[in-house]
Amino acid sequence: MTFFKKIKDKLTQQTDSVTEKFKEGLTKTRDNFSGKMNELVARYRKVDEEFFEELEEILIQADVGFETVMELVEQLREEVKLRNIQDPKEVQEVIVEKLVAIYHGEEEELPELNIQSEGLTVILFVGVNGVGKTTTIGKLAHHLKAQGKSVLLAAGDTFRAGAIDQLDVWGERVGVDVIKQAEGSDPAAVMFDAVQAAKARNVDILLCDTAGRLQNKVNLMNELEKVKRVITREVPNAPHEVLLVLDATTGQNAFVQAKQFKEATDVSGIVLTKLDGTAKGGIVIAIRNELHIPVKFVGLGEKMDDLQAFDANEYVYGLFADVIDGAKE
Repeated sequence: MTFFKKIKDKLTQQTDSVTEKFKEGLTKTRDNFSGKMNELVARYRKVDEEFFEELEEILIQADVGFETVMELVEQLREEVKLRNIQDPKEVQEVIVEKLVAIYHGEEEELPELNIQSEGLTVILFVGVNGVGKTTTIGKLAHHLKAQGKSVLLAAGDTFRAGAIDQLDVWGERVGVDVIKQAEGSDPAAVMFDAVQAAKARNVDILLCDTAGRLQNKVNLMNELEKVKRVITREVPNAPHEVLLVLDATTGQNAFVQAKQFKEATDVSGIVLTKLDGTAKGGIVIAIRNELHIPVKFVGLGEKMDDLQAFDANEYVYGLFADVIDGAKE
């Protein structure tokens, strides 16, 4: 079980609390996905075409994505043949190995947030209403403050009733100021004020909320471009990140949102919320493999510190913890 050992070795480099958060947060997906995998392995005495067909169904039901599933199963067929694998139990390790490879591609290390070493870093958040965008901003502010960064929030969602107040509550909870205007104000004007305030206070990071845009509304996407133009004019090369917040529990709908937002704006990373609330956590792999957008953070619970930087090894461990922990080294 060499690849399982490799994952275990990498996990020892992380804190136990991070590993435990991924394990707990992915319980629903693991119970669903690994449970069906274990049933599949127990039913078959040899790896044949029927085995692969059932495996395809299990992966598709886990929202891994049709194209990714076809690619993965084809790679598995070749690997099984190459290694002359007869025992279905041995296929589980190969699946884990291929999932990690698909996520990483040619990159061994996952990209981190593009935080500037000097001057102001501006991070813009986009996404439809109800995905947990404002909560994510608050949790990321907490995460960055814990790293010793000074943070300021911009209440650019001026259209949704209560959005400014909600960000205010998070600002108080985390201990950071919020730059805001009256409800219904021009979001670009809010961003201008926020950037000026951030520069005047020598803040490290400005986190900008935006209206929950319906991805098929051209005028709202144009407005987002206006916001970005204001930011870029005041801070060259900003925004340094455009993070799309998606709700993992919406499954394929989240994938569609990611695809449409990617076409409309230059999304640099995904924050996948409520991953602990779904049994279909394979959406992480589909987004990365088919849209080539990295998942940078995942929401694994309701607590302030349950927003975690995404790690592919932690993720696959969360999916296959029982199998990996029980593997012989």
